[in-house]
Amino acid sequence: MDHEGLTRLDRRIAGCRACPRLVAWREEVARTKRAAFADWTYWGRPVPGFGPPDARLLIIGLAPAAHGGNRTGRMFTGDRSGDVLYQALYDVGLASRPTSEHADDGLELYGVRVTAPVHCAPPANKPTPGERDACRPWLVQELRLLRPTVRAAVVLGAFGWQAALPAFAEAGWTVPRPRPVFGHGARVELAAADGPPLGVFGCFHVSQRNTFTGKLTPEMLRGVLRTAAAAAGLRPARG
Repeated sequence: MDHEGLTRLDRRIAGCRACPRLVAWREEVARTKRAAFADWTYWGRPVPGFGPPDARLLIIGLAPAAHGGNRTGRMFTGDRSGDVLYQALYDVGLASRPTSEHADDGLELYGVRVTAPVHCAPPANKPTPGERDACRPWLVQELRLLRPTVRAAVVLGAFGWQAALPAFAEAGWTVPRPRPVFGHGARVELAAADGPPLGVFGCFHVSQRNTFTGKLTPEMLRGVLRTAAAAAGLRPARG
């Protein structure tokens, strides 16, 4: 695997200014802040993926939260969606601790990398199709760098599913036609002409709307993570 290549990619992502609306929003949020985080210096840039460069399991979300990843500089860190995700990863033995608070808190992921198809926090958590497409090359490059080791991906939500499938195709896996439909518990295996297949798993997003209403419960999330980890060849210490 190309450890240095992924580090360089992360640095390039953090410097991207391709989408004017997203640049303006993330920087405005970083200036004005939320009162609860008035003493923070916000990250205020695109948020790169998080996790080891030899990950066997990839988790793909939607985009960083304005006062979460856009504040802390780490995917799914500093908001309630991240609280749910990292607790579940810890519960099944894929993370060293149950919380992700800031980029220097010592959290380690075991064989798992977390990323998103859009790397900037969007207004109202809603990237436009054009912003999604503009950001796709970053996900494609990340997938290509992870191909030597990655064997499964959990995609959180319909937006992520729709964004990820074309990226999988560009990175070298074969996506069936018609494209597989998103659903919680959906599973599809993508073949590759020059390597092992990729198991792709659908999961409802860990948004507050889903977790507060019970559409996605902790056990549902843990179930998908366990199944995907097994498909990836990971053997968590717990779970």
